[in-house]
Amino acid sequence: MKATVTVMLKQGVLDPQGEAVRHALGALGFDGVEGVRQGKVIELDLAEGTTEDRVREMCEKLLANTVIESYRIEID
Repeated sequence: MKATVTVMLKQGVLDPQGEAVRHALGALGFDGVEGVRQGKVIELDLAEGTTEDRVREMCEKLLANTVIESYRIEID
């Protein structure tokens, strides 16, 4: 069983890495990019029977800083 957790900075939180990527894309000639948000993807190999609530608990305790980040869980 696999879970994919996508962690992103919340709207309104400054994203200097995203801004650097946006600027670099413009410098390379990729016009039209008005904003970039950079995040992280975490793939978990889970034992059968692991619940989404358990993965949510992992996110809340370790995988995401919920003060400034939001997360999305997808379980396959």
